[in-house]
Amino acid sequence: MAVSRNTINEDWLSVTIGLLIFICGLGVVAGTDILGWVVTTSVWKFPSNALSPVSKSYNGIGGLGALVLTYAVLLIVLSFGAALLRADLKKFALSFTMVFWLSYLCWIVGSYANLAVTTPADMQKFGINWSLKLTNEGGFIVALLLGLIVGNFFPALADWMNEAVRPEWYIKTAIVLLGGFLGVTAAEKLSLATSLMFRGLAAIIEAYLIYWAVVYFVARKWFKFSREWAAPLASGISICGVSAAIATGSAIRARPVVPIMVASLVVIFAVVELLILPFAAQRFLSHEPMVAGAWMGLAVKTDGAAVASGGITESLILASAAARGINFQKGWILGTTTTVKVFIDVFIGIWAFILAYIWTTYINIREGEKAKIIEIWNRFPKFIIGYVLTFAVILLLALGATPELITKLKTAMAEVNTFRGIFFVMTFFTIGVMSNFRRLWEEGIGRLAAVYLLSLFGFVIWVGLVISFIFFGGVLPPTAS
Repeated sequence: MAVSRNTINEDWLSVTIGLLIFICGLGVVAGTDILGWVVTTSVWKFPSNALSPVSKSYNGIGGLGALVLTYAVLLIVLSFGAALLRADLKKFALSFTMVFWLSYLCWIVGSYANLAVTTPADMQKFGINWSLKLTNEGGFIVALLLGLIVGNFFPALADWMNEAVRPEWYIKTAIVLLGGFLGVTAAEKLSLATSLMFRGLAAIIEAYLIYWAVVYFVARKWFKFSREWAAPLASGISICGVSAAIATGSAIRARPVVPIMVASLVVIFAVVELLILPFAAQRFLSHEPMVAGAWMGLAVKTDGAAVASGGITESLILASAAARGINFQKGWILGTTTTVKVFIDVFIGIWAFILAYIWTTYINIREGEKAKIIEIWNRFPKFIIGYVLTFAVILLLALGATPELITKLKTAMAEVNTFRGIFFVMTFFTIGVMSNFRRLWEEGIGRLAAVYLLSLFGFVIWVGLVISFIFFGGVLPPTAS
């Protein structure tokens, strides 16, 4: 939630907090384990085995102690960020407390053995004869479902938590942290990582050229929406959801209600996709894991839902592969989703500038008002800078490094990645809390929803799948040793 262009916003806060955690994580490389106290959740059959500090060096504080300490540190850091956003600090602290504990409880529940165990060997280890095979990241799905229950059946509680219901802030911070984890992964298979980046860039250019034009045409010709409504709707459905709709609305000087309504739709349909597409990918794309990852990035709108879908898809497909005796390296499927989504985000500012130029020059002409090149920077998603920095730093440190340094970098990024998981689970929960379907329907969102429904399930999902096959078909993640 930006205060103004001249003050800090969620994008810059995501970069700042993400880089702070990243730099602290690098303490392992220098011989100082700064973040080893952060709590991690393991697959469990007995509750006493669920929680532990991520580093054995901090085993003395115990799992519950690590959880309380993690909450306290995040409360302090994020409250400082909320103060910079000019949020109600007392209300934020109270609502964040509820968001954190409910979210993490979902992660613990999702890590229960009968929900999370993936292989026959692990089923035997835990003494169980069935499992949903969701891995412990099934907690993300539990968090989303609980969030939907809160948002739709307990609206008073959802409103009370509103100050800390900030899924875009949480997911952008998580993406900054993800860069370092993917940097280590990419260093081990540099040629494959480079190939994926070029494939991701080509795929999103295709998506921009096809998606936006078709959705705009459908909204204008079939549903008779004005340009003011059709342009933000096309951007919201075809590009990057909330951010693109808001940027487009600002670029064409639409009334504030327009991007708000479109953004609300984006959140609703992102939740629907989040509940359906990862399982469809597991069912039909288990033998094309990179296609599945790219599909999530191209089909699911909003950064939170897209990257979250990539995370679930990776967990489900890795579990399916493990059942067939194939042990793919973790991170490549999610990395493909993130790469595609990041490239899409990079172009938001450029696209908004193009639309602003067209509107001010040919459609809504006002004397003395022309699009300025600085608008590209103003609309550029700043969190991408953090993602690129963490990725590049770790990649440069890992290239040509000694085995000892590689081990330290992996340990450091594993600790950083633990924070990424916590921000992920809070993203899932708060996305659900935001999705009050009844309230949005009462606001008259029905006809917009018809355009979204037709466009998304009529061609966006399927074109995204075709593009994913064209650029990622036959590409497999490396197998783990």
